Amino acid sequence: MAAEKKERIILDVAYQPQVRTTTDTRRLMLDVIIALLPAVGVAVWQFGCKPLIVIASSVISAVFFEWLYRKLLKKDCSVGDLSAVVTGLLLALTLPTSTPWWMPIIGTFFAIVVVKQLYGGLGKNFLNPALAGRAFLLSSYTINMTAAWAKPATLSSPAMVDAVSMATPLSYLKSGEALPVYYTVKNLLIGVVPGCIGELSVIALTVGGLYLIIRKVISWRIPVAFIGTVAVITLVFGGGGDSYTNVQWMLANLFSGGLFLGAFFMATDYATSPVTLPGQLLYGCGCGILTIMIRYFGGFPEGVSYAILIMNLCAWAIDKAFRRHQFGVSKEDIAAEKAAKKAAKEAAK
Repeated sequence: MAAEKKERIILDVAYQPQVRTTTDTRRLMLDVIIALLPAVGVAVWQFGCKPLIVIASSVISAVFFEWLYRKLLKKDCSVGDLSAVVTGLLLALTLPTSTPWWMPIIGTFFAIVVVKQLYGGLGKNFLNPALAGRAFLLSSYTINMTAAWAKPATLSSPAMVDAVSMATPLSYLKSGEALPVYYTVKNLLIGVVPGCIGELSVIALTVGGLYLIIRKVISWRIPVAFIGTVAVITLVFGGGGDSYTNVQWMLANLFSGGLFLGAFFMATDYATSPVTLPGQLLYGCGCGILTIMIRYFGGFPEGVSYAILIMNLCAWAIDKAFRRHQFGVSKEDIAAEKAAKKAAKEAAK
């Protein structure tokens, strides 16, 4: 009897369970870009066209470096997924408005080529590319990144914007000095303060963050844990001596600097944050604790960027600690498997 020929079918599937959805990387990245538009609008309102020049330089160079790298290595072009656009945009939003046009180009080269593409591309990087690029620029061009803060248009005449600089709210908090009278809670919320391009308005960033949560692009766990941890620590421990009450100190720390930008748009990066639900809460709390420790004891008044980068390195360990067990596998099955492995090792000896 002739042997029956059997057709062998090999299926390449993802980890179960599979979910069918029309959402792809391009759609997710486009949502992030839309969510950042309110923050960009506030920057243009306060500083004119200068932020747009920095943003354009950053986005164009990020797209170019990704295209060039993959072209030289003969890989599929990934520019169409818009991830390079998001990296360039986020990097630009972490830079001062007075940043020269060439600095973002250096930052995006480090972010795209060194941090993202050398490790395999989108989803394989272990650090947030935009924050890594910012950290590289901060270490290489410290004065440009920390000492040149233009005065917002609504705090001076348009003719003085280019000529007059001022200290950021976090600079006053770091020194323990009371905030000037024009740094009211209202101005901190709407963005009438000096600072990086994308960190000015808490309201604009919150609107963008809520848009991402509603669209289910990000989870609420990391932002809430991040911002909530900063709020609790600053309220309980206070700071700033007699210049602030604990409530004033908490509000000043929440609404100053890049906390909301980092919590909604940086810490929630898929590739560098935990996927387990308890892990996301722990990750967000860790970001908040490190942010306050750097602000209290570090050399810089801001700590969001470095806090997120440090927690990026811990994401794998957090997921490992909270990893899920396979469906249909009981605790007894797991215990039996461990006992069998232990017995096999002892027998091998």
